[in-house]
Order: sequence, then structure tokens, then C-alpha cells
Amino acid sequence: MNKELEHNFVELLEKHQNIVHKVCRLYTNNQDAHNDLFQEITIQLWKAYPKFRGDAKFSTWMYRVGLNTAITLYRKSKRTIDTQGFESVSFKIRSEEYDDTEEQQLKLLYQAVHQLNDIEKALVFLYLEDKNYSEISETLGISEVNARVKMNRVKKKLKTILNP
Repeated sequence: MNKELEHNFVELLEKHQNIVHKVCRLYTNNQDAHNDLFQEITIQLWKAYPKFRGDAKFSTWMYRVGLNTAITLYRKSKRTIDTQGFESVSFKIRSEEYDDTEEQQLKLLYQAVHQLNDIEKALVFLYLEDKNYSEISETLGISEVNARVKMNRVKKKLKTILNP
């Protein structure tokens, strides 16, 4: 491969790697799975990078490749046997002054989001990343109207999950 192409890719990946970490956090339950998914997304980004035309922003393209990779692997993993996550049995020692309200709210949100289907997860993720509906529709390859309708349905679904 061309050294300049490689240099540009590494520079852009380093600049926007938090996008990949956020996708990994959304679709994994432990650090090992997170690392594996991060590696797989990076590989897919590298394979696809020579075809990146720049029609969209690099970050938008990166969201699309990352989410598609995560969804593909997630669907494949659903064909395997579910195991109990390590975090559910680990113990944490906290000082009495520690207020874990925000942590508990985030945990509940992630538990609720994990109950959504792949597209709904991606919608919530992009919405929480403050992406507008135009960017969301471009990233997911759906119309802007469809993105708005799906997001409204997801909001209602999350309300029912979080407030039964």
C-alpha cells in the first residue's frame, strides 16, 4: 500500500477513534469483546479506506462502516450460545460519599438499549451523538423522514422499557 495513504488513514483513525470506541461500547458487554470489535472495525475501515471518496465527512463514513461491522458481528454472535457476562458477578468497593446515580442511570440506559434491534441501537447512538436527522439518514442509508419516524418509535419503546 501507498505510505501516504497509510499515513492519512492512521492520522484520521487516531483523530476519530472515539467513534469506534462508542460503537464498541454499544454492541459489547466486556473489555475483551470491546477490544475484538475495535480491532475488527479498524480492519474493515482499513480495507474500505482506499474506496473512501470523500463524498461524506470521514467521521460519517466511519460511523457507517463501524455500525455495519458491529451489526454484522452481533448478528453472527446471536447464533452462538449466550454466556453470563463477567461484570454481572464482579464486586466493587465504594466509599460512602460516592454518588453512583449517574452511573446507575447510564447502566439502565445501556440495558434498555441492548434490548433494541440493530437499527434502533444505531439510531439511538447517533441521536445521542447529537447527529441531526440528515446525518443519521446518510449514515444508516435511510431517508430522513424514515429516520425521524423510527426515532420517535424508539423513544416510545425506550420509555416503555425504562418506565414499565
